[in-house]
Amino acid sequence: MNKERPIMERCALALSTTVLLACTSAAMAASSTDLSVTGTITPSSCTPSLSDGGIVDHGKLTSKDLDQTLPTRLPTGELQLQVDCEGPTHFTLTTLDNRAGTSAVNPNYHGLGTVNDDQKLGSVGFGIFEPQADGNTVVTIMSRDNGSSWGPSSYLGHAGWTAFAAPADPRTPIALQHLSARLRAFTIIAPASDLTLLDELPIDGHATVQITY
Repeated sequence: MNKERPIMERCALALSTTVLLACTSAAMAASSTDLSVTGTITPSSCTPSLSDGGIVDHGKLTSKDLDQTLPTRLPTGELQLQVDCEGPTHFTLTTLDNRAGTSAVNPNYHGLGTVNDDQKLGSVGFGIFEPQADGNTVVTIMSRDNGSSWGPSSYLGHAGWTAFAAPADPRTPIALQHLSARLRAFTIIAPASDLTLLDELPIDGHATVQITY
């Protein structure tokens, strides 16, 4: 994981301090201080994957398909999300918005890029539905305070952490080994009156699903 290098660097610094103390203590007045070496060794690794290459394709739209004054909701896209771990593991899911700052409707959604230099094309939100893990039904939960508290929510995005819980206790994340769920994409295009529709405008949403454990 990405955490391994920072942990190794912290250990190296702590061990160097230990050597320095041992070398200088003989030449100075006797004194001592505690020194701790910490880190984390993860018991297993997890791999996320998406069906269809992770692509939701809305095909071609014409300007007549768009509402002039209100946002236009496109048909919901759906992919299959799979997470496979080497053993039961506590993990969370988040996303990186690779079109950050271009969401036209909701800042908690992901942007679809800009067109004509400065016009925000729209937004796309993601949700996780019908999750199954290790042969059991689980529920999708989310935390907006870095894991201090949890509650039921289908949201997947950059505004919170997503995890999974037993239906009887939907506020406590549980360890999973194999997860499968439906990932749905809710795409919204800005009102046509906000866009200069002279040429083809590409819908250019792009996000990265991250798993942390």
